[in-house]
Amino acid sequence: MKAHVLYGINDLRYEEVEMPAPNKDDVLVKVEAVGICGSDIPRIFETGAHKHPLIPGHEFAGTVCKLGENAEADLLGKRVGVFPLIPCRKCGPCLNKQYEMCRNYNYLGSRCDGGFAEYVCVPINNLMELPDNVSFEDAAMLEPTAVSMHAITKMFHGDFWHNTELLKKNVVVIGLGTIGLLLTMNLVAEGFENIYVVGNKNFQYEKAVELSISPDNYCDSRENDVVQWLMSKTNGVGADYVFECVGKNNTFSQAVCMSAPLGKIVVVGNPASDMKVERNIYWKILRNQLEIRGTWNSSFTGEVDDDWHYVVDQIVSGSIMPSKLISHRMNLSELDKGLQIMRDKTEDYVKIMISLKKI
Repeated sequence: MKAHVLYGINDLRYEEVEMPAPNKDDVLVKVEAVGICGSDIPRIFETGAHKHPLIPGHEFAGTVCKLGENAEADLLGKRVGVFPLIPCRKCGPCLNKQYEMCRNYNYLGSRCDGGFAEYVCVPINNLMELPDNVSFEDAAMLEPTAVSMHAITKMFHGDFWHNTELLKKNVVVIGLGTIGLLLTMNLVAEGFENIYVVGNKNFQYEKAVELSISPDNYCDSRENDVVQWLMSKTNGVGADYVFECVGKNNTFSQAVCMSAPLGKIVVVGNPASDMKVERNIYWKILRNQLEIRGTWNSSFTGEVDDDWHYVVDQIVSGSIMPSKLISHRMNLSELDKGLQIMRDKTEDYVKIMISLKKI
């Protein structure tokens, strides 16, 4: 089969490799669509993976084409999404079904072979069967969409489902990369009325408006003092809830400074460098009694109340359509082109999707 194999930092080769064989608790999945994640860029070009050689790619969906010994026969031919984190199922978080916080996890595409290939072995427990009306492209975006939904769940604990007053609160999303835009899409679908978003690219403004964000509720951080802008929009009240989706010192400081007293901040963005909190920012956290919470990955327990099942239900109902954020579609052989666009930012992009069907 064909695959992109990472042999070391900046050494990714598209080549013929041996077809993997599923062990007794795996299935073989024929990859139909795989997205490029922002985390793939440093993994391939800057830091390398946890081991080499390795096939990267963790946002993918496909069709079960071969069964391991313990797989049920009716899985054959099933269309599936794939939860990429493989938990140990023995540590404390795993015993509480908090698999995203596993202390000893494996991970498709960063610690073991992933989806930048024609076929990949996947543990049976990591499969998400797809309804017929969920496309492979939408399914390949289940992972980042569930990550954004997990951040919302961590912020609101699901209270928005039955709390109309909560839906009127001021909510800010700082950073409109893929996760920030998916988070915005989910907030709109949940019915939040006062959503403010902060971006720094013209196409991010266009995408935000496409997601039903009022043009007046979009702040271009290149042209505005973000905190002053938000305060002017809220009559000096500030934000009740802030999602920080960038992972930089200045955007974290903005999140703190724009928060109302007793405000809540969820930090979503992976840190771009060391994070340092200035003394005056620390004081604001103390004096405004802010609640700051981290979020990581998404919940996938195999039960109907986890993030993945909720997101699939939202797609089926038409409330969200993650594939609307696909900006580029390419064949597997063109992966290098997509990676270079994201690394060098030579073109505007949100999600670059690799299709294994001829485009």
